[in-house]
Amino acid sequence: MMAKSDLNEIWLSPAPHFSMPVTTRRIMLLVIICLLPLCVSGIIFFGVPALITILVSVVCCVGFEACFRLITKQQPRVTDFSAAVTGLLLALTLPPATPVWMTILGALFAVVVAKEFFGGLGANVFNPALAGRAFLMLSFPAALSSWTVPFDGVSGPTPLSILQGEGGMQGLADTLGNGSAGELYLNLFLGSRGGTIGETCVMLILLAFIVLVITRIIDWRAPVAMVVTTVAICWIAGTDPLITALTGGLLFGAVFMTTDYATSPVTKTGRLLFGFGCGLITGIIRLFGGFPEGVMFSILIMNSLVPFLNKIIARKYGFVPVKKEQAT
Repeated sequence: MMAKSDLNEIWLSPAPHFSMPVTTRRIMLLVIICLLPLCVSGIIFFGVPALITILVSVVCCVGFEACFRLITKQQPRVTDFSAAVTGLLLALTLPPATPVWMTILGALFAVVVAKEFFGGLGANVFNPALAGRAFLMLSFPAALSSWTVPFDGVSGPTPLSILQGEGGMQGLADTLGNGSAGELYLNLFLGSRGGTIGETCVMLILLAFIVLVITRIIDWRAPVAMVVTTVAICWIAGTDPLITALTGGLLFGAVFMTTDYATSPVTKTGRLLFGFGCGLITGIIRLFGGFPEGVMFSILIMNSLVPFLNKIIARKYGFVPVKKEQAT
């Protein structure tokens, strides 16, 4: 009988291959903590419909994942909070008055199709929350383009739709009731405007970015590269840089979507290129596309290129470069 040490065994396992003290549960909890202020601000701005959308999205995402894993005889992962994060992100990318049944469909697509069908947590190619929103946007464009004016509960345009129409900067200022550029910037920064539940309050998004970077939950390269590239392209085309950064879902997408571990590159250079690609596509769609916003499509397109970026800019684990001998 062969000794255990003599057996020729090869162990294969999916990433990650290095264990760290930081668990998935802790990472997801910190992300949830950073998302909760955005949930509260969305409920304050848009009222009960926003609260219903958030609750339905989270409950359905958690429930659908648990049911799918039980049906396929896998261990449920409710306690790692990854499904709850997907539910929050999906809800915060939806208009406040999204019908409940549409939110349920979006949660089903996000968790089951975009995540579990690809192998579950860490194996998905596309960001689940954005995939769910894209499914709803392409299936029900009218409902996903109906926006609510903060505090009023009536339908109204978003800043991007006003800018891309005939109103321009003056039309945007008149719509938001601002008399000067400074008041307009402040209003956009604080979030008193139409949009998705989580994209409006730029101040809270930036605070979340700072917290997540300091705690090393996310890397700054992809978000910064995306925002800088989008702003630069739109500025060259004649759009106010601050307006570009403060309107739409640019900052929300950059902070919470480009930093997803499973759908972003593993190297620093790869993350910069990933962010640059997201910003480039976003700027092109904003300037020339049929949609007023391009953040969702740009990130999903770049998600598909992540394996290529990881391949051409590979990180060699366990490799120590040989130092060149200095000439004497």
